[in-house]
Amino acid sequence: KSSRGDFVFSADRLIRLVVEEGLNQLPYTECTVTTPTGHKYEGVRFEKGNCGVSIMRSGRNTNTQSCLRDCCRSIRIGKILIQSDEETQRAKVYYAKFPPDIYRRKVLLMYPILSTGNTVIEAVKVLVEHGVQPSVIILLSLFSTPHGAKSIIQEFPEITILTTEVHPVAPTHFGQKYFGTD
Repeated sequence: KSSRGDFVFSADRLIRLVVEEGLNQLPYTECTVTTPTGHKYEGVRFEKGNCGVSIMRSGRNTNTQSCLRDCCRSIRIGKILIQSDEETQRAKVYYAKFPPDIYRRKVLLMYPILSTGNTVIEAVKVLVEHGVQPSVIILLSLFSTPHGAKSIIQEFPEITILTTEVHPVAPTHFGQKYFGTD
């Protein structure tokens, strides 16, 4: 019953939390940072070799990719467009574009609503075809069903899944509310 503005604000906050936790999972090295006032601070720097990959459905995604860019401006981004076949209801890959050296990178795979897991499984298969090991893939998802998470883990037990909620019913209305098409 919240206004669209309140809904988008809250959704963006959840997206940011998942992205930040995904970034926390990436390898880093300690370094000394000089602040704008000239003071030294012991901080951390991401190791090279990370990237994000957005799974797009119908050409749209929530702003997970934008949030990742806000948190890590120089990160490389790839995209996979997946749609369900109208006859078979199976996930079908229509487009995939990745950094050329993706096989050497840790991958933050972004998909907002994990329902059956079929779309993510197809996306991971494409990444594997490009030389990415499932053990370096971290799935960032806002919401997941137990069935969807289990399906992915059964197919790719090495993958890491980060989500804000696991619930038997996927909030399929989320995209309509987020984009104002409800």
